[in-house]
Amino acid sequence: MGRNKRKNFIIDTNVILHDFRCLDNFEENDIYIPIVVLEELDRFKKGNEQINFNAREFLRQLDSLTDDDLFKKGAALGSGKGRLYIETNLKGMDKIAEFYPENIPDHRILGVLKEVTERDPKTKTILITKDINLRMKARSIELLAEDYINDKVIDVFVFGKQHKTFTDLDPVLIDRLYAEPDGIDYSELDLSEPVVANECFVMKNGKKSALVRYNPFTRKVKKIEKQVCYGVQPRNAEQAFALEVLLDPEVKLVALTGKAGTGKTLLALASALKQSNEYGQILLARPIVALSNKELGFLPGDEKEKIAPYMQPLFDNLGVIKNLLAYGNTEYRNIEEMQKTKKIEIEALAYIRGRSLSETFCIVDEAQNLTPHEIKTIITRAGEGTKMVFTGDLQQIDSPYLDAQSNGLAYVIDKMNGQELFAHVNLQKGERSKLAELASVLL
Repeated sequence: MGRNKRKNFIIDTNVILHDFRCLDNFEENDIYIPIVVLEELDRFKKGNEQINFNAREFLRQLDSLTDDDLFKKGAALGSGKGRLYIETNLKGMDKIAEFYPENIPDHRILGVLKEVTERDPKTKTILITKDINLRMKARSIELLAEDYINDKVIDVFVFGKQHKTFTDLDPVLIDRLYAEPDGIDYSELDLSEPVVANECFVMKNGKKSALVRYNPFTRKVKKIEKQVCYGVQPRNAEQAFALEVLLDPEVKLVALTGKAGTGKTLLALASALKQSNEYGQILLARPIVALSNKELGFLPGDEKEKIAPYMQPLFDNLGVIKNLLAYGNTEYRNIEEMQKTKKIEIEALAYIRGRSLSETFCIVDEAQNLTPHEIKTIITRAGEGTKMVFTGDLQQIDSPYLDAQSNGLAYVIDKMNGQELFAHVNLQKGERSKLAELASVLL
C-alpha cells in the first residue's frame, strides 16, 4: 500500500512566532506541536514586540481547545481541516541523541519528528521550520523538513527592477505631455506593454523624452515635474518618481525599495515635511532587530535609552535635511517647532501597536525586517487621512527567520501591485558617494 495523501506536520516555534494563525493553513493534514514548543512560547509571552503578541495569541487559541484531548485524541480544527495534537512522547530523542547528543529544544523537536515518523510510517511526516540549520539537521538523518511558505512571494520581481522606458513613440505625444498640464488619456498611447496604477516610466522619441506617471484616478498619463522638498531635490529619474507618488495625497500607501544610499528614507521624510500642514503628525518608526544576538536587556539605560541606537539612522536623516537648509530660515524653524511640539515623532515600531493613526504621515523604515502579518497589522492601524510609506532593502534582511520571499515588504508589494491607492518605486542608483556606491555593488 502507498502512503496516505494526508500528511503529518510538526510545527517549530519560529513558525508560530512568524504567524500565529498558522494552524489555519495546513488544510486536511494533522498538526503536531512538540511540548518543548509550548515551553519556548511561554518564554515569549511577555513583551511588546510582535513575536510576544503572536505567542500570546497562539496560546489563547490552544486554551480555547482545552475541552478536547489534545494529547491523545487531538482536537478537530474545523471543517476540511485535520486534527491538532500536543506531542509529549520523547522516545525519538534516544535515536536522535546518537547523532545530536546535546539536549536542546531543537533536538527535542527532531525527536518528536522521528517518533511521529516511525509511529505512522504510512503517512508522510514533515517538520515545518523557518530555521535553515534545523532543516539541514533533519535532512542529515533522513527526516523530512520544509520551510513555512504560506505567505511567501513566488516571484520577487522587485530585485533589480528598473523603470520601463518606451521608445519610438509619436513625438507629438511627448510634445503634448509638456503642453498639457493635466496629461493625456492613457487610451491614446500605444505602449508595447501595459503599465499598472501609479507606475512611473519614461517616454522617448529621439532626443525628446519625458518622465511620466499613469494616474489611475484620472486615467491619464502626466508628465512628472521635479520638485524640491525642504532642500532635498531628486538626483535621478527614480528619485523623481518617488517624490511624485509621495507627494500625491490620493496615493495612501507607498513602498520604496532599493539598496543602501539610494535615498529611500530621506525622500520619504522630506516629502512628509513638505506636506506637514496636511497632516496632524509625522511618525517615523522602525523595527528593532538586535544585532550579534544581543537582546535589548544587554544595553544600558531605561527603555527609551536602550532603543535610541536603533533609532539613530532616522535622526540622522532629519539632520541631513536640516543641514541642507539655511540656519534660521522658515523651513528650518518649522522643523525645530515640529520637534518641540512632537509633531514629528521617532519611535520603535513596537510602541505604535494598538494606536489608531489618523491624519498621520507614517514612515516605516527597514520594513524588510517585518513579517507579512506585522505589515498587515500596521496598515490596518491607518485611520482617516493617513498615508503610509514603507522603505527597505530586500537584499539586506537582519531577521534570522525571514528571507527575500517571506518578508513583509515583498509581500505587500506583491499583494498591492496595481491597486489605485498603492505605488511602488525601486530606487537603483546610490547617491551617498562614489565610495558608498562602489561598496554596495562590489562588496
